[in-house]
Amino acid sequence: MSVSTRSVALVTLGCTRNDVDSEELAGRLSAEGWTLVDDAAQADVAVVNTCGFIEQAKKDSIDAILEANDLRDHGRTQKVVAVGCLAERYGKELADELPEADAVLGFDSYTDMSAHLRAVLDGHAPEAHVPGDRRKLLPISPVDRDGSDLALPGHNAADLPRARLDDRPWAPLKIASGCDRRCAFCAIPTFRGAFVSRRPNDVVAEGRWLASQGVRELFLVSENSTSYGKDLGDLDLLEQLLPELVAIEGIERVRVSYLQPAEIRPGLLRAMASTPGVVPWYDISFQHAAGPLLRRMRRFGDTDSFLGLIEGIRERQPEAGIRSNVIVGFPGETEEDVAELERFLVAARLDVVGVFGYSDEDGTEGELLTDKVDPEVIAERVDRLTRLVEELTAQRAEERIGEQVTVLVEEVDEESGEVVGRAAHQGPDVDGVTLLTGEVDDLVVGALVTAEVVGTEGIDLMAEVRA
Repeated sequence: MSVSTRSVALVTLGCTRNDVDSEELAGRLSAEGWTLVDDAAQADVAVVNTCGFIEQAKKDSIDAILEANDLRDHGRTQKVVAVGCLAERYGKELADELPEADAVLGFDSYTDMSAHLRAVLDGHAPEAHVPGDRRKLLPISPVDRDGSDLALPGHNAADLPRARLDDRPWAPLKIASGCDRRCAFCAIPTFRGAFVSRRPNDVVAEGRWLASQGVRELFLVSENSTSYGKDLGDLDLLEQLLPELVAIEGIERVRVSYLQPAEIRPGLLRAMASTPGVVPWYDISFQHAAGPLLRRMRRFGDTDSFLGLIEGIRERQPEAGIRSNVIVGFPGETEEDVAELERFLVAARLDVVGVFGYSDEDGTEGELLTDKVDPEVIAERVDRLTRLVEELTAQRAEERIGEQVTVLVEEVDEESGEVVGRAAHQGPDVDGVTLLTGEVDDLVVGALVTAEVVGTEGIDLMAEVRA
């Protein structure tokens, strides 16, 4: 089989950070002569970029591998390869338990992925790696890190080996990888490694390249954006980076994701609020609101401090969108803790809240804790909190009726005439959408248009464009 006839499809699960990693892999493979196809059934090799964050994500990833394996019987697919967080986290164990995957490749395989896939097609798949704690593999000094051969997916901007896998008018842009926090429920640092900031010049260069591909909105992603620059000796680096990104020709909006409340600095909030082009959207990882339980989670804060943070944001930007995730059922959580979380959510008036039930994760402190909450109780609390936040976030959306919003058009249905986009306070994929009506005939994907909110459905908005 000649290189020119080899085809590959990348199936991506999980977060937007994985989207960046898939596009980097796609760029590398394209540069090596592989043909990228959208449909795994039409590919010689299906590469499944897995998620290994929580139990449901693991199940979804395994299901995707099994579905790709089924394509062998009625498609072109010859081989199925697992990459990504689940593959990195479990390595040989996953390979032994999932023979449907012809190879399980960790992050260190990414730089030579073409050769690995050729070997898989030739029947000589590389051995799956034995996982280790990646926090221990990275040199402490940034100078030494530059010379490290440890793979950091999504950090390769020297020759910008990235190929876009969609034509959306927004794109994730990775500013850092890994995490130095030790949250008791989270295993991400063990398989993503210690926190590493990308050099600002690399981030800006990739931002320019994305703009050249038609991107209008840059979505800055990392495991913890509030730590950006600390390993480079400058915690104000994100504040300095934002103006450079919004100054890129073609970029209209910049969005910052995943802020840790304990690390949010007043200077960062001022910069986000005062830099034209940085949208008024705050993705803050509260996780809970009961102070003692948060300490048990190895986190900081409580209801009053969180409400003070939110108040400060809304004093500067009353229209700001604020989203978060919360975990219920962490070991030792009491009914009083849940009531405190409910008190916070009612007072906070958040725009979007994801509610997750706790489950033990391999290698975390939470796995070893006593006072486990019964799974049936966790399920009841998830249901209870989900119903509460659905009511609260719907009310918050209704408060926006009459508000002027600027919407990035993302979909235009030529048959129905339906036009859908996102207002500035709506993050991609999970924060709801804005359905545009009125003078919409000439709108195209990527357009920015001002409209007035005239109705809501849950967290989704209906807004009218007027001449």
